[in-house]
Amino acid sequence: MKVTLAKADAVTAKADLLAVPVFAGTELGPGAEEAVAALGAPVAPLLEARGFTGKTGEVAALPTLGRLEATVLLLVGVGERAKVDAEVLRRAAAAVVRQGRGARKAATTLPQALPADPAGAVQAVAEGALLAAYRFDKYKQAKAGANGSKPPAELATLVLHPGPAAGRAGGLAGALAAGQVRATATNLARDLSNEPANALHPADLAAAARKLLAGKGVTVKVKDEKALAAEGFGGIVGVGQGAEHPPRLIELRYAPKGATGEVVLVGKGITFDSGGLSLKPPDSMKTMKTDMSGAAAVLATMSVLADLEVKVPVTGYLASAENMPSGRATRPGDVLTMKNGKTVEVLNTDAEGRLVMADALALGAASKPAAIIDVATLTGACVVALGNRYTGLMANDEALAAELLDAAAEAGEPTWRLPLPPEYRKDIESDLADLKNVGDRYGGALFAGLFLQEFVDDRPWAHLDIAGPARSESDDGYLSKGSTGVTVRTLLTWLERRSTAR
Repeated sequence: MKVTLAKADAVTAKADLLAVPVFAGTELGPGAEEAVAALGAPVAPLLEARGFTGKTGEVAALPTLGRLEATVLLLVGVGERAKVDAEVLRRAAAAVVRQGRGARKAATTLPQALPADPAGAVQAVAEGALLAAYRFDKYKQAKAGANGSKPPAELATLVLHPGPAAGRAGGLAGALAAGQVRATATNLARDLSNEPANALHPADLAAAARKLLAGKGVTVKVKDEKALAAEGFGGIVGVGQGAEHPPRLIELRYAPKGATGEVVLVGKGITFDSGGLSLKPPDSMKTMKTDMSGAAAVLATMSVLADLEVKVPVTGYLASAENMPSGRATRPGDVLTMKNGKTVEVLNTDAEGRLVMADALALGAASKPAAIIDVATLTGACVVALGNRYTGLMANDEALAAELLDAAAEAGEPTWRLPLPPEYRKDIESDLADLKNVGDRYGGALFAGLFLQEFVDDRPWAHLDIAGPARSESDDGYLSKGSTGVTVRTLLTWLERRSTAR
């Protein structure tokens, strides 16, 4: 879908659909009053009969009967006027896209619902619309409906009308471009983690990184299974040794001229997780192709750093393996030696993500970066604690935790901080080795965080557990069923802020 800007009056715009904002209590917003007046008929009774109140995301479609250039007038709820923000506009834009199927061109005055921040409004509407338009249909054969009819056309063009006052604010073209870039990166992460596991093995992820980052100002280096074994990456080798397709560690480097204060991003890239010899139940394996969502998020983030002119050097590590059972697989009770020399007794081979992440974290910490962030679909315990919407954040640095929580809030990606209780540390001590890879039955997300903390060498570090929000089970707002690309926009917001703060 193409999103563009226009200066003309939206009410006279030629389009299949005109979308206008309506505040809570059915208070008509910018463009809505003029459009409703042009209809020449009272709409309040109709809206009341439909139960439309102007809540965020509500829509009411009205035929214009030729009284407007647009065929359909779409009233879009944005909630209370004083509470309209970027996230409200993202969700409203998504409602336009979902309701607009069957139309080819739509125009909207939604950006005018946030007059205090015209550029932010344009970015948010573009972002929400492009995220909602996402489809992963690579493996679908297009089919007609049951009666032989064609499926509804997808919305091809959305024209934003920010209003005359916004034109004086300037920067709208840049804001539109930023929204497009952020949505494109998120959709790239979705594409990668929606791929079936038989089409994306660790070597395929490495090849995808080389292809996707070509010309993006990012260098790519790949360690294969031989290099990993020779260089002491016991966690990645141990997890991947049971699989036919061997593991990879993919290093991504973005180094803008003259920049200092390196940031390290680490992504969990388990391209399929059977649980290994600690085998998962069949139903629990169905979505395990998305166990590399953390790596997808890091790769997608790295792909647009140059486009957004980020001035911070960023190194990304994608720790990728398949966790499969075989005669070569790591057994419960085996001891692995990690990259930083610590030994780990593996008591549950289904707690494999922390093993590959530990090696990559140790490597990243060795360069003494200003900050380390890891992203992983790490624990079902985090889903139990926070559900399917919230990312769990754990950190050893208060300032870094606050920065990430603020960035996540701005990006519209709900995130909740969890503790790293030092009194729980004893529960991951092993009688046989330095550590064991699981703790007590309860508090599993916290034990995983404490385990990872052992490999960051006291550098400022934050862990993002995305086991819940990495997937959506249905279309919801600007989320589409399947992979969500979660944390891409949070990481980009955080990096852009660090860049401008320099």
